[in-house]
Amino acid sequence: MPLNIEQIKELLPHRYPFLLLDRVTDYDAGVSIRGFKNVSANEALFQGHFPDKSIFPGVLICEALAQLTAVYGFLTTGHRPADGYLYLFAGLDNVKFKRQVVPGDQLELVVEFGSERRGMYKVHGKAFVDGQLAASADILCAERKV
Repeated sequence: MPLNIEQIKELLPHRYPFLLLDRVTDYDAGVSIRGFKNVSANEALFQGHFPDKSIFPGVLICEALAQLTAVYGFLTTGHRPADGYLYLFAGLDNVKFKRQVVPGDQLELVVEFGSERRGMYKVHGKAFVDGQLAASADILCAERKV
């Protein structure tokens, strides 16, 4: 069940420059979701992070994983933003960064389902570049009717 950028935009309120998913490649209900973000040298953030040594910020890797978690929630529940639903980043634990992510890299994102209780999702996210672990984190995401 791949999702392209237009289908992702139907699920997430984020837009450039803060939409950090380019494609969802795989979804397995109750198990996991996979997607990716292409890291481009043209992204404005590289003007300041860092001008002479471009590194994609770790906090944005975590945000990309949280956005993928929100897509997982929407696909799992069938709820949609058009019906007034939103997923909010609620927590982050056990964050580890293992390698730098730089322009030209493709960040493969994997979110594995942990648990759900009253609209609160606990998941484990991992980000890879060329099969190497770049970052991992436990994420808490809250579904809310707004």
